[in-house]
Amino acid sequence: MCTSLVFEVSDPTAFVLAVAVAEGVPTTVETLRVALDGEPVEPRPLTEGHGTRLSLFETTPGILQLDYTATVVGRAEPAPVDAVDAVVYLRPSRYVQSDTLTPFARDTFGGLEGWPLARAVGEWVHDRLEYRPDATSPTGGAVETLEVGAGVCRDYAHLTAALLRALDHPARIVSVYAPQLDPMDLHAVVEVLVEGRWVVVDATRLAPRTGLVRIATGRDATDTAFETNTLADVELLTMSIDARADTVFADDPDEPVELG
Repeated sequence: MCTSLVFEVSDPTAFVLAVAVAEGVPTTVETLRVALDGEPVEPRPLTEGHGTRLSLFETTPGILQLDYTATVVGRAEPAPVDAVDAVVYLRPSRYVQSDTLTPFARDTFGGLEGWPLARAVGEWVHDRLEYRPDATSPTGGAVETLEVGAGVCRDYAHLTAALLRALDHPARIVSVYAPQLDPMDLHAVVEVLVEGRWVVVDATRLAPRTGLVRIATGRDATDTAFETNTLADVELLTMSIDARADTVFADDPDEPVELG
């Protein structure tokens, strides 16, 4: 798994990056290099809940480059289920406005529960939306995505999670490396709590769920964004993702899959 990012930083700012594979993902080689105008910057590591690994650092104006590489061997253990999660991931959040969509969700999916519901929601979102960059605003959430009828992976994930939460099924957003995704990019999917397991719903169906590698887990893109900064003048100049795998993965969207 490889991520390369180049930013032009115009103001002093504090960065938080989330590009490392989650804690518990088995790796043999892992490196993170950050440099400002060619001079090394030493990030401070921090691990959040669900194994999300953050890199924190401050920088002055200049050209900032980040290169992360990891060789993943095998899969992590399935995500544990915490009783608190069942509460947290039922609540509406900034981009997952499940309270607003509750009447619509009940009218559309009434009578379904568990994996049949999760599968139906994923299929409905897949059929309803058009995958189109720049269709929604950076601050738009599930409601805007439903109105526009288009978006990218995070929009698909926010709408899927909102409909599931609206129907009393805990759902959360996960950023992942996705082998076989074309074009290659960081990807976003949903985990829904079904019968004591977190199972994956990817309404885009752009990459097999069986090969996904967890990066960050949270309520919505607020918690899983690959980069945040202190509202400074920062421009992303280039971004390159490589998530090649030695195995060709297969996926049956009708079957539940757990994310390692």
